[in-house]
Amino acid sequence: MAMTRQRLEFTRLSEAECLSILERNHLGRMAFTFHDRVDIRPLNFVSGGDWLFGRTSPGEKLETTYHHRWVAFQVDEVTDPTNWVSVVVRGAFHLLAEQGSEEHRTLLKRAREAVEGWDPLAFTDRDPAPFRTELFGVAVQEISGRRARLVPADG
Repeated sequence: MAMTRQRLEFTRLSEAECLSILERNHLGRMAFTFHDRVDIRPLNFVSGGDWLFGRTSPGEKLETTYHHRWVAFQVDEVTDPTNWVSVVVRGAFHLLAEQGSEEHRTLLKRAREAVEGWDPLAFTDRDPAPFRTELFGVAVQEISGRRARLVPADG
């Protein structure tokens, strides 16, 4: 039996494809920088179209993003080394709290509703992660994605 030759093909994803990938995933990695140090952390999130929302615990990443709020957020779907998609969002990280402008409080409400829609136990007495007390949003200012897959070598 003859084997068909294949080659690895990389393509850009449309904005709609990127948003679809964000909507069906809830774990990503956020990269942030402060001075000469770059860090990356896994975070649960919920896509809100032009925002990514989530909750996290107080700590170093919040301290860092308070001083430098520009972040990159990456989500991957990997079937195998030759079949994957990856989406990167760049934007500003916002810690959401009750105080602030009306616009800020509206965004906080959106974030809370998005998180509760994905995890109905969030903020209840049965919350599996009650230590995640801080709601955040990442404003989607740039979005891009790539796909890798095997295609016939002659196609």
